[in-house]
Amino acid sequence: MKSKKQDINKKTIGKILNYIRHYIPLLVISLILAAAIVVGTLYIPVLIGRAVDLFLYGKGGVDFDELYRILIRMGIVIVLTAVSQWVMNTINNHITYHVVEDIRNDAMRHLHDLPLSYLDKQPTGDIVSRIVADVDTFADGLLMGFTKFFTGVMTILGTLVFMLRTSPFVSIVVIFITPLSFFVAKFIATHTHDYFQSQSKIRAEQTALIDEMIGNQKIVKIFAKEEAVKDRFNEINGRLHDSSLKAVFYSSLVNPSTRFVNSLVYAGVAVVGGFFVIRGFALENANIFTTLTVGELTCFLTYANQYTKPFNEISGVVTELQNAVVCASRIFEFIEAKPRTPEAENAAVISDVKGNVSLKNVEFRYVEDKPLIRDFSLDVKPGQRVAIVGPTGCGKTTIINLLMRFYDVDEGSISVEGLDIRNVTRDSLRGSYGMVLQDTWLKAGTIRENICMGKPDATDEEIIAAAKAAHSHSFIKRLPNGYDTVIGEDGGMLSQGQKQLLCITRVMLCLPPMLILDEATSSIDTRTEIRIQKAFAKMMQGRTSFIVAHRLSTIKEADVILVMRDGNIVEQGDHESLLSKGGFYAELYNSQFAV
Repeated sequence: MKSKKQDINKKTIGKILNYIRHYIPLLVISLILAAAIVVGTLYIPVLIGRAVDLFLYGKGGVDFDELYRILIRMGIVIVLTAVSQWVMNTINNHITYHVVEDIRNDAMRHLHDLPLSYLDKQPTGDIVSRIVADVDTFADGLLMGFTKFFTGVMTILGTLVFMLRTSPFVSIVVIFITPLSFFVAKFIATHTHDYFQSQSKIRAEQTALIDEMIGNQKIVKIFAKEEAVKDRFNEINGRLHDSSLKAVFYSSLVNPSTRFVNSLVYAGVAVVGGFFVIRGFALENANIFTTLTVGELTCFLTYANQYTKPFNEISGVVTELQNAVVCASRIFEFIEAKPRTPEAENAAVISDVKGNVSLKNVEFRYVEDKPLIRDFSLDVKPGQRVAIVGPTGCGKTTIINLLMRFYDVDEGSISVEGLDIRNVTRDSLRGSYGMVLQDTWLKAGTIRENICMGKPDATDEEIIAAAKAAHSHSFIKRLPNGYDTVIGEDGGMLSQGQKQLLCITRVMLCLPPMLILDEATSSIDTRTEIRIQKAFAKMMQGRTSFIVAHRLSTIKEADVILVMRDGNIVEQGDHESLLSKGGFYAELYNSQFAV
């Protein structure tokens, strides 16, 4: 199990590095600046030590000229180090947020390439959490890694070099004690990984619940499920609290533990270094291997602090990076989810569509061992109006999904103008259909932007003409700013019927060669529905149309009515002939008008 996690982490880190490689020149500059910052930071204690020795060991008094030169040199080094720090942080920010931008762009591109089967099974909130929250957490960890990890490692190496040059014996104390920090940090980090992983999953679950409740708040209130939702939220929130608390608790142990080790290092340097200073006062022939000056001890104590400080930072960075890697693995898992079937090689761009549609021996199943559509065949001629009716779950909407190639058939074929739709580009296929669904979708923006979504270059005259044909012009005029009224996500303040009318207007504007109406008037009042049906009748003239309806009174004028049951066509004909047969259609029709 542990080996599997390590393999996943290694693969995730490899993927992160693959994104970073595009910014190698900037990364090299950042490393050079980090080295310059470390050198400048380590050189300052040397200058301080020399200044201290001027006071204690100067013969004939303090050499103030030399002291001034030391102070000027310190000022220059401090300014150069500060400027280098600012430039390095700017570069690190640039790299981090460009990497994050690249990952989010890839995630959004892949979202459009995913099959609907994946999106139907995956909670919306989980996907949102991966693209937003997980990427933000990853960005924080990556930025901390760039900012503190590189400088921390270089500070440790640079300090070792400076200390070894000053006093090899005292340096041995530091070298032997500090590895304890690594062991402590590694032990704690190993135990926090699972908690951070659990935290990310539970947070995604919580986001999914919140998204679901916001979108369905009316349903919650209708069925008085507020308390049940609160209980469910509290249960998830409680698990998130426990997981987060444990993750933070264990990760917070790193800093005090490493600080304790660092204090041991400082104390060891003070004791051993003090011994060498006293020895230096006692011996006339002093050298760096047997003695230290007070200034050198001051420098050494500063180094001991500087040497141990990166261990604190690196231990904190390791914890953040671990959390970042967990979040990165979740977003990469999404990006690498199996995409939809790619376009066929040399896929045709269908044009000049007349409306010939043919389904031959189509079979389809959502679940492997549960067939839904079986041996379904249908030939539709240009201009025909085909109504599809039947009980819930019989496969009506599934037929629409297959026609639009939201799903691919398991067996058989669907052709438009004699071309198998699997050999046609999806964009050209879907551009041949105008579709109005029972579930409306509107984006945040103006009424005008929503109407002309399928035809961005439409003129005001065309938009108004489409709105009048769809009977939406009258209510649009009553809005505060007419066609320039801004509506919120999914229609905001509009009623369900008004949203439906806007979706119908959108299709009226495009007038594609084929139409799909899936309960298109389900949310409209009876009076408006009659007018819309007349508009539809005019719009459908000469256009192949597929109409899914539960209200059978709306499809009396259809040329062909397909009656479905359990994925099969059980009856076929026009309204009058099907009624005269007294079969399943007649049973459905009579049940709707039974008193």
